Amino acid sequence: MSKLVDRRGEKDRMDHKLTKIKLLNPDDPNKSTGIINGKSSGLLNWNDIAYPQMYDMYQTLLANFWKAQEINMQDDIKQWDSLSAIEKDVFLRINTQLACLDSLQTPTMSQVMDYVTDSSFKAIFAVISQQEAVHNESYSYILSSLVPIGEQNARFNEAKNDPIVRKRNQLILDAYEEFRQEPMPQSLLKLAVNSINLEGIYFYAGFAFFYHLARQQKMLKTSTMISYIQRDEMQHAYFISQFIRILLTENPGLHTEENIQYIYEAIGQAVMLEKEWAHYILTDIEGIDLVEFEGYVEYLANKRLRQLGLKNLYEERTNPMPWIQVFGDEMMNETKSDFFEQKSRTYTKVSQSNGFDEL
Repeated sequence: MSKLVDRRGEKDRMDHKLTKIKLLNPDDPNKSTGIINGKSSGLLNWNDIAYPQMYDMYQTLLANFWKAQEINMQDDIKQWDSLSAIEKDVFLRINTQLACLDSLQTPTMSQVMDYVTDSSFKAIFAVISQQEAVHNESYSYILSSLVPIGEQNARFNEAKNDPIVRKRNQLILDAYEEFRQEPMPQSLLKLAVNSINLEGIYFYAGFAFFYHLARQQKMLKTSTMISYIQRDEMQHAYFISQFIRILLTENPGLHTEENIQYIYEAIGQAVMLEKEWAHYILTDIEGIDLVEFEGYVEYLANKRLRQLGLKNLYEERTNPMPWIQVFGDEMMNETKSDFFEQKSRTYTKVSQSNGFDEL
């Protein structure tokens, strides 16, 4: 009977809307009892947190700090007119499309902070939100270096109204808006899964184009900035994957077969949409093999699933586009390379003692 009551109580917790966390709860402990629906004073002592690995993540994100203005765009400005008309068009369309995605991410990460109990997670979401704002500014900085404000505005309007872009972004928007309207544990899970889609899958067709230019010694300053953005996004996707694993561990009512299936389906849909976008935007770019790119997106999706402790969705493969290996996740964060290269396994719970990289 007690187990039945426990299950009902857990279901009730999952069915209730999350409430915004008060700034200060002096009667509660400083170390949070849960990342959502927990008890926490609201005070953050990094030496006394529920998941000590989060301090390492926080420090890693801080170590990545950079500003767009640190990169001198003069070389790219000189090269701009030497690009073909097709290269210029694709460059501007990808740039503004990426800026649109980051425009969504900054306020979304800030909103999640209002409902997360654990102050260490709040701090990390705050850093991620700030970094997404930097990314957004970086795309604007690139544009301002290359084209006048009139064309910049036209390109943003194009990205906003393009039916392929809108279809692609709707997957993310639906999940984000659901949480905005109904902040519940279930909608938070969906938001987190689609944040991985955005940061861990959706950016890569754009990144591949800029790296393709770089391997031809074109627009190298832009590719440098893109590599900084990619480094950040890889860390964000990794953090969100750990957030999901803890969310499922602490809230068994969320750890259902239906939700695991949702993760697979959402990531599979993101892969399909990224492939469709690549065929739309990269078709006329000589030197990028779209069949290889499709394999690359599947390779990335498998990585994201392994970060979640889940099995591969696609055939296991090495990177089919080795010419961008120098810009790959492993090269940017060698401390995670063994984790990424582990064989697939079924979902494994996170605890305070087992450590994320051991999963």
